[in-house]
Amino acid sequence: MAITFPVVDLSTLNNGDERGSIMELISDACENWGFFELVNHGISYELLDTVEKLTKEHYRKCMEERFKEMVAAKGLAAVQSEVGDIDWESTFYLRHLPTSNMSEIPDLEEDYRKAMKEFAGELEKLAEQLLDLLCENLGLEKGYLKNAFYGSKGPTFGTKVSNYPPCPKPDLIKGLRAHTDAGGLILLFQDDKVSGLQLLKDGQWVDVPPMKHSIVINLGDQLEVITNGKYKSVLHRVIAQTDGNRMSIASFYNPGSDAVIYPAPALVAKESEESQVYPKFVFEDYMKLYAGLKFQAKEPRFEAMKTVESTVNLGPIVTV
Repeated sequence: MAITFPVVDLSTLNNGDERGSIMELISDACENWGFFELVNHGISYELLDTVEKLTKEHYRKCMEERFKEMVAAKGLAAVQSEVGDIDWESTFYLRHLPTSNMSEIPDLEEDYRKAMKEFAGELEKLAEQLLDLLCENLGLEKGYLKNAFYGSKGPTFGTKVSNYPPCPKPDLIKGLRAHTDAGGLILLFQDDKVSGLQLLKDGQWVDVPPMKHSIVINLGDQLEVITNGKYKSVLHRVIAQTDGNRMSIASFYNPGSDAVIYPAPALVAKESEESQVYPKFVFEDYMKLYAGLKFQAKEPRFEAMKTVESTVNLGPIVTV
């Protein structure tokens, strides 16, 4: 039986008749997929087209030659056996919150900076809207997840801009090795022609379908912890292609570095403390651990955080 990747039309949320079924679709996607694809999300298609055009131009002008030099220096085009310690990707990172580094990134032309700033602002609003929809589905107070992420300076929000150029040996080199995302909510604007992103569902790798002007959403490890495992972060990877350059712009709406993360008390069964299976920790401590273990299973990371749990000072999450 063919499985249908969950596609959510956000424009139907305001339609009373359809709202229930859309919320159910989001709930099922969060519990059983860890991913869903948004259409009619409210971000202007003109802005998306501008971001795509400028990202591809920037790669050709500023990144492509560097990538070719790296491939030559490491002899990647001639490998004969599977490569397990490098990814076939060209990337740079933009930070938006709590402070922006956009002005410090070399080689970004002014129109590209401007478009990315506007795009990040739209994605931030969309992320916060989605977190409240998740709260509604989970039976949490509106604003709970946003506040859980807040820390002392607000959330951490940044964008990884990637290109996956044509690869001569896609069976031996992954575009991006399998991993779960460490953070909160990930919003991906991806190439609508060149595919490659896959997630692991029921032991099978499933393609995330490229769709024009869609935003792909996936859940990170922090949402798995806060929901006490009701929602899951899911392994995903990028398969390099022999032809076509795949663009991927992934924005990460994460907790603030000093935010204390723990299962929402409302989601932990009242009668049994044993039902809390996830630790409490400071987000920055988790990220330090993740940095060295990104491509390994998440469960040992959660276990390791339990050893530091007793030192975390836990304050209530204010939802006003």
